[in-house]
Amino acid sequence: MPLSEHEQRLLDQMERALYAEDPKFASALEGTGLRTYTRRRVYLAAAGFVLGVGLLMGGMIAQPQFIWLSVVGFLVMLGCAVLAVAGWRRHPVAGPGSGLGAAQPVRRKAGVMDRMEQRWQRRRDEQDGF
Repeated sequence: MPLSEHEQRLLDQMERALYAEDPKFASALEGTGLRTYTRRRVYLAAAGFVLGVGLLMGGMIAQPQFIWLSVVGFLVMLGCAVLAVAGWRRHPVAGPGSGLGAAQPVRRKAGVMDRMEQRWQRRRDEQDGF
């Protein structure tokens, strides 16, 4: 859920105050910690997927005795694929000005739930006005 304009202004004020008080600490927080963590998670999930393919193939080669190995390999592949896709979708946009001072919400297509939420919020705002 994106921040309201008021909340965004408050966040910007807090960021400016943090920079004014302790620029060294603010620049340390500005690092790419979240981006690096997300990227590492996606890479590990990709490596796990390859491992799952290996387990699946190993189970298929040793057919009768180790069929459970193929099932485990498939489950590892499935889990790693889900982790990689989820991590990739949440991957922060890297670009010029990305960091602590440039916290801009990422625009995405408005889905059905977003439109319903906007309508609900509009109705609540109209009720508060009466």
